Amino acid sequence: MTVDEGFREFVELRYGELLRIAYLLTGSAHAAEDLLQTSLLKVMRRWKRVDEPIAYVRRTMINQHISVWRRQGARELLTSMVPDRPVRDPADLVSDRQALYGAMRRLTPRTRAVIVLRYWADLPEAEIADLLGCSVGTVKSRASRGLDRLREVLDSTPVAADFVPRRA
Repeated sequence: MTVDEGFREFVELRYGELLRIAYLLTGSAHAAEDLLQTSLLKVMRRWKRVDEPIAYVRRTMINQHISVWRRQGARELLTSMVPDRPVRDPADLVSDRQALYGAMRRLTPRTRAVIVLRYWADLPEAEIADLLGCSVGTVKSRASRGLDRLREVLDSTPVAADFVPRRA
């Protein structure tokens, strides 16, 4: 099977971004790599018919992840050894995430856009400035104020604020 040159370029260009998305879906680096590779193989077979490649790959990854999740179900791994350290309750992660989403809603729309583009989409400040039609300095100050506001809101709730990057 020969690989279309357009597909090869797409993968080289977008692999890091897609791997981050896969990691956010799976929560594991190894599972993210497996998910992305499986999804890219499925997309490669239909590459000539794909109109929006990034959206198509994202949707394929989501469908693949759900399919794997359904197949595995709620399996428990029984071992004879007790873990060395306590394991965090997955419900805490959900409540932390909900608290973060609530704190994000308290930001102004432009500040929220800066935080999301900078820390979730991992875009450089110059690109964010171009997208939002403002200066790089404005992006930096909005990011700083937004992070301060998130820390303030999250510190007032009983949530581990490990989602918010701290300034050095």
